[in-house]
Amino acid sequence: MSTRTPVIGVLALQGDVREHLAALAAADAEAGTVRRPEELAQVDGLVIPGGESTTMSKLAALFGMLEPLRARVRAGMPVYGTCAGMIMLAEKILDPRSGQETVGGIDMIVRRNAFGRQNESFEAAVEVAGVEGGPVEGVFIRAPWVESVGAEVQVLAEYGGHVVAVRQGNALATSFHPELTGDHRLHRFFTELVRDVVRDAGT
Repeated sequence: MSTRTPVIGVLALQGDVREHLAALAAADAEAGTVRRPEELAQVDGLVIPGGESTTMSKLAALFGMLEPLRARVRAGMPVYGTCAGMIMLAEKILDPRSGQETVGGIDMIVRRNAFGRQNESFEAAVEVAGVEGGPVEGVFIRAPWVESVGAEVQVLAEYGGHVVAVRQGNALATSFHPELTGDHRLHRFFTELVRDVVRDAGT
């Protein structure tokens, strides 16, 4: 039975990578950056950070990462997407930019920039199912929301009447940025999910 520290990568093509690395380390994970397929193969789980989803999609294709990412997610690798990362994990985007692709993994339709432009960014307390200790402080920056979900998707949180956190199997996504607040409970929640998968696999 494995009790080793889970190795969790942060997709480091674009976005707020450093903040996620710090949050994962605070949540007792071994964290490192992932830019290439051979690095992806070495991790137990992956965070897809916030940033610019169109740029991230194009860089993932350029670095030969889209198909390896899709394959690992389909195979059950735990993955957590925040903001742009949520968009990357969607099966469908309502208003995609030209050529924009996703990794998929969560049966949901998302709307890009749904909460407004950069100057309309805000913070809000969000109750997230499964996360103890009261509301999580969410930072919403050009944040998406989830328009609809499939039958296998669990809605973990809503804000303003819109779905902002979901889970399907080992895939987790939030519209907001928990890594910018100093509250590491969502990263700990994800780290424990990865730890459970590692333990069950006996690796």
